[in-house]
Amino acid sequence: MAASVDKLTITEFERQYADRKPYHEFWFGEAVSKSKPTWLHGLLQKIIMMALDGAGYTSASEVELRISSDFAPVPDVIATAGPIEPPYPTEPVDVVVGILSPEDSFQRLVRKCRLYSAWGIPTIAVLDPDDREGWIWDRQNEELKKTPSIALHNGQSIPLDEVFDELDRRANRK
Repeated sequence: MAASVDKLTITEFERQYADRKPYHEFWFGEAVSKSKPTWLHGLLQKIIMMALDGAGYTSASEVELRISSDFAPVPDVIATAGPIEPPYPTEPVDVVVGILSPEDSFQRLVRKCRLYSAWGIPTIAVLDPDDREGWIWDRQNEELKKTPSIALHNGQSIPLDEVFDELDRRANRK
């Protein structure tokens, strides 16, 4: 018979993992280690944040979302057109962007996207700095679809070819 695993409460998770590296996310009673970001991941994070800021949003990186007591993810980038009451967002933000790292599970990213969508986050994107690809969450079909740009709720759009060209320039890949 398999041993039962005790589930953590959000309070226990915070006490045990708040300052521990590698960073963790709270997933329905479990502490899940975040992937280690690469140099390209970090550069892409900065570039997409600048693009979101230029499109009229206020962006931030690695901010824990506290919208649910069961799931406290830490997206790579979040953005909002309105104010956020510090220290953590407790209501859905306008944009969430996940950036793939080599050890990321695409299946786990899809699961995150479903949960973000259920919360009502209007724009959910996933970017791959190595293969220069991007996906946007399709609510109707509940799947990630390849996209050439990130269409934002405020009518602005971020062309991914420009984002990846800037990534290549900054990483001296061109």
